[in-house]
Amino acid sequence: MKENNSLTTEFILVGFSDNPVLKILLFLLFSAIYLVTMVGNLGLVVLIYMERRLHTPMYIFLGNLALMDSCCSCAITPKMLENFISVDRRISLYECMIQFYFLCFAETADCFLLAVMAYDRYVAICNPLQYHTMMSKKLSIKMSIGTFIASNLHSIIQTSCLLRLNFCKSNHIDHFFCDILPLYRLSCTDPFINELMIYIFSMPIQVFTITTVLVSYFCILLTIFKMKSKDGRGKAFSTCASHFLSVSIFYTCLLTYIGPSKDGNKDIPVAVFYTIIIPLLNPFIYSLRNKEVLNAVKKVMKIYIILKKSSSSTLH
Repeated sequence: MKENNSLTTEFILVGFSDNPVLKILLFLLFSAIYLVTMVGNLGLVVLIYMERRLHTPMYIFLGNLALMDSCCSCAITPKMLENFISVDRRISLYECMIQFYFLCFAETADCFLLAVMAYDRYVAICNPLQYHTMMSKKLSIKMSIGTFIASNLHSIIQTSCLLRLNFCKSNHIDHFFCDILPLYRLSCTDPFINELMIYIFSMPIQVFTITTVLVSYFCILLTIFKMKSKDGRGKAFSTCASHFLSVSIFYTCLLTYIGPSKDGNKDIPVAVFYTIIIPLLNPFIYSLRNKEVLNAVKKVMKIYIILKKSSSSTLH
């Protein structure tokens, strides 16, 4: 153990297994996941930006969610891939803080965006005649900007609190990225203020967003069950099915991850799903059963094929 006058300025991310064969396999697996995640999410952002029919509140929120999933993946995966082929697996203190900042920013924004998307679905199903008044394009843009500002402030506060800690114990982080709980375990400074800031800022965000989702879906279910038409019920269920699935997966993983656990190794599988698999799944969850997105993809593909044929004909 290091003395108090020898402070840690860099860490070693222990991460996964030290088995060389397994590390190569994991490198290939997560490289493929990272590529598909970035193509899927950024492709969805570009598609929503290009297609005017998708310039509605629901798709504005969806585009921002895809952007934040890309940010989350970029914050975690590149360094993890580097560590699979690196010998020392080192990360400096400031790199660690930057990684945590972007992860905190992306995940906080995800919480807010999933909440406003639930509210959007509530308005669409429970107050369809007032939808364009209650959820205008202008309002959705303001809500998105507010989400990014609040997430940025929350991330700055939590990262600033981490910077006040002195790390003079072991410099081995028993994780594959710089997260708040593994860093607390290495701190020789009492993290009481940090924990207080979590209760003051992070907990209200979680309570507010989860409550918004639960109340919205409670009202949605009441409205659906009151519908007499089976077609109306089916259409209402299909309207919110993708978002409900995404919310369920996200909050199940989040609450499992932040729940009490004395064994750090148990956190890693949940963290993989929470930070890597969810950003991979979201574009498919929202796209595969969405006719408007699929039609927009087909339209872009047709334009691409026409342009390719015209360019090849001019060359000949």
